[in-house]
Parts: sequence; C-alpha cells; structure tokens
Amino acid sequence: MERREFLKLSAMGALGAAAMAACGTGDEDLDEALQDESLPTLEWEIATSWPTALDTIFGGAQTFAARVTAMTGGKFSIVARAAGELVPGLEILQSVQSKGVQMGHTASYYYVGLDPITAFGTAMPFGLTQRQQNGWLFRGGGLELMQEAYAERFNVIQFPAGNTGVQMGGWFNREIRSLSDLEGLKMRIPGLGGQVMERLGVTVQVLPGGEIFQALQTGAIDATEWVGPYDDQKLDFQSVTQYYYFPGWWEPGPSLEVQIHLDEWNALPEEYQQVIQSAAVHANQDMMADYDAKNPPALQNLLQSDIILQPFPDDVMAASEESSFELFDEFAAADTLFSDVLDHWKAYRSGIRQWHNLAERTYLQFESRF
Repeated sequence: MERREFLKLSAMGALGAAAMAACGTGDEDLDEALQDESLPTLEWEIATSWPTALDTIFGGAQTFAARVTAMTGGKFSIVARAAGELVPGLEILQSVQSKGVQMGHTASYYYVGLDPITAFGTAMPFGLTQRQQNGWLFRGGGLELMQEAYAERFNVIQFPAGNTGVQMGGWFNREIRSLSDLEGLKMRIPGLGGQVMERLGVTVQVLPGGEIFQALQTGAIDATEWVGPYDDQKLDFQSVTQYYYFPGWWEPGPSLEVQIHLDEWNALPEEYQQVIQSAAVHANQDMMADYDAKNPPALQNLLQSDIILQPFPDDVMAASEESSFELFDEFAAADTLFSDVLDHWKAYRSGIRQWHNLAERTYLQFESRF
C-alpha cells in the first residue's frame, strides 16, 4: 500500500473513532445509565459572552453544547447563543444567578465588580499559565474552593470549559515608551488587570468583543486587549491601530466557564450532571488546542503587515506587578473568603513556578537560540 494512501486511511479511521467517541462518554457505566428511558428530554440554551465571528471562543460553547447533546443521544439538547441573543455579553453571571437563562459560557473576571473573587476563575494578573491554571483547578483544589465561593456568593456552580493560553498585551494607537505614556490612555481591559491599569493612570472601559472594533475606530478608546493573533486579526484591530504589545500579564492562562444556577443543577439527573462535567473538560482541552493551531499562522500574517510588535517596557511590567499584588492584599484584608483563596492560590503558584522555571523555562530559553 502506498504511504500516502495508508496515511489517508489512518486519518479516516481516526476521524471515525473520534465520531464514535463523541456519541459516548468514555465511561461504560455512564453510557449504560444514559440508556435509561426514564431520563427526561430537555432542551436548554447556553447564553455566551461571544460574537459568532469568533469561532474559537464561541466555538468553545458550541463544542460543549454539541458534546452534551451527542453523549445523551439528543435527550439533553443544548444550543449555544451569541452575546446579545438572550442577554448582553457582560451580564451572563447575573442572568444565571436570577434564572433568566439556564446556563452561560463566559469569563468570570467580567464580574469582579460584583465580587473580586470571580477573578480567580479566569485569570489573576501575573498569575498562572494555562497548564498551571488547569493544575490548580483540577488537581490542586482550586475548583473546589471556587465552587464553594460561587455557591455562597451567587448560588451558582461553574466548570472550566475553555482556555486561550497566554494572551497578548493588546493594540495601542500610540507607542508606550515608559510608564508615563499610560497616563490618560483610554483602554478596554476587564478584570483585575483593568483595576491595576487604573492605578497606573489608564481610563478603563469594559466592552464585549463585538463592540471593540468600532470603539477603536471612532477613537472612543485608544487601546484594547483581546486574546491573541488569530482572534485579534479576525476582529481587524490591525487596520485601526499600529502598535501590538506583549505579554498580556493580566491573562497568562485565562479559563472560561460554564455557569449553572444551583437549583437547575440540582434538579438534573446525576447522569446529566456527569455529562456536563465531561463535556466541559472536553471543551477546555479542545479550545487550547484550537488556539495553538491557529495563532502561529495568524501571527505570521500580522507580521507581514504594517504593525509594530514590541514588548511592554520594563518599568511598565514592574509597576504592574507591584500594583497587582497590592490590590490582591487589599481585597484579602476586606474579605476573609478572598484571603483564603488567595493564600491557597499563592502556595500553588510558588510551587509550580519553581518546577516550571527549572524544566520548562530553561528548555524554551535554549530552544529559542536557534
């Protein structure tokens, strides 16, 4: 058999296996339990913070919804809805909390105005990378802590269901040579990163993804962060701004979440609860793989345009880090629950940074010389 033909057949076999796996959970006991004819037929919608144009992030919600639907043989059907279809993109948590929607897919740090503790669910400035965030949440005890916090503060349960990986520092319409150049800048940046930027003299706005381009184009804002090359290029920021900065110190590994009101969650059969958790894990892994495949060619395309790619100045990075941890300490002093989660997060961060600096960082530094 020709090698090319063999590879083609192998790929088709892999696709077939993936399609079969998509119809099951991978857990024989659960698959058998899902055959129970007494399980209810449900049709839900999942409100999201994302425009449909972003096939990566909105695609994460679609992946989650399709996975639940497939694993239950269509008995529990979920349809993803774009920002604004059911509720505004920045009001997902509030709508889930009030039972205005059955479930949502969003970034928890959009809601730090409701409670700063939500930032841990997505990303803390100078915090954890994607691998580290997953380690803290899934094996380090972080998810249990956050679910307890969400239950207490919002009567909501949440599951990680996506991650973009470390983000870029964003698009600016003027060069940032030093810390003083941030003074008076109007920037779209959410979460605690936005509060840090305010301390450095920036006028902060929080806008959903679908509204950023127009704000940049009209001069309503001078700068924005979003995600990285693939999404940023899709939103066409390079056509209205010139300076592209890195790194996104406020989002080194941001998780996205599926959020469900606890009453809705507790009313679900245990089998459907297990399916939701499995589908969220699948979406979490799939989104990161999607970005890692799409960002490199998108970056090359951007580098062939007229953009100027450069790092944030050292004094900006140093001042941002100092202000970040001052902010964390202020929240901790005012809120015992925040303080408990922060202590746990710091301890994990310390250990994983030592390990990754020893192995990951030294390897990447050596590799980058070639």
